[in-house]
Amino acid sequence: MAYNRRSYSLGQVAYKLGLSWVGDDTDGTLPFLRDFQLLRGHSKKIKHLMQERDGLLETDIRIFDYQHTISAGNTHKKENQTVFFVQSQHLGLPELYLRPEHFLHKVGEYLNLTRDIDFEEHPEFSKQYRLTGKDEDFIRASLKEDVLHFFTFNKKWSFEGVGYYFILYRRNKLISPDEIERFYQMGKHLIRMLKSDFPPINP
Repeated sequence: MAYNRRSYSLGQVAYKLGLSWVGDDTDGTLPFLRDFQLLRGHSKKIKHLMQERDGLLETDIRIFDYQHTISAGNTHKKENQTVFFVQSQHLGLPELYLRPEHFLHKVGEYLNLTRDIDFEEHPEFSKQYRLTGKDEDFIRASLKEDVLHFFTFNKKWSFEGVGYYFILYRRNKLISPDEIERFYQMGKHLIRMLKSDFPPINP
């Protein structure tokens, strides 16, 4: 019953926002997520999918609930999170992974076991988040002032990007139907801030 209530409420939100309501994933969204760390675990499912595509097919936005199971030994834990996904020819992102920084991350850095990318001129951002990726210079060039301010103000989000794609979510957090519109606007704002200076490549 709870599933049906959430499905109905999110369908109403999709209609209000002018998004197409898909429901269960029939459009093959999971393959688009294969390069993201979110797609770990097993028993992966996408449901409550709503979608927006522009007329020129240059930007594809999807909001959905993603469930998977994390196993450690004999322990199995289901995680559910609401995800904002975008594929846009206006993006040109490095491979990067941003997540809230925890105590164990700080211990690992202190012991030189792990390393993340810090911005000395943005200490609050660097204190709140762990940022990793292969091309540090490209990552620094891509995350401009407005993006760093965005995540400093909006705490505890996870963000992953690569090429024409990015996802935004809070780990193991389903966003209520009442908050979906704000989530949608946050994702759209990120798209505007992260747009490449280069014109889109037409297929």
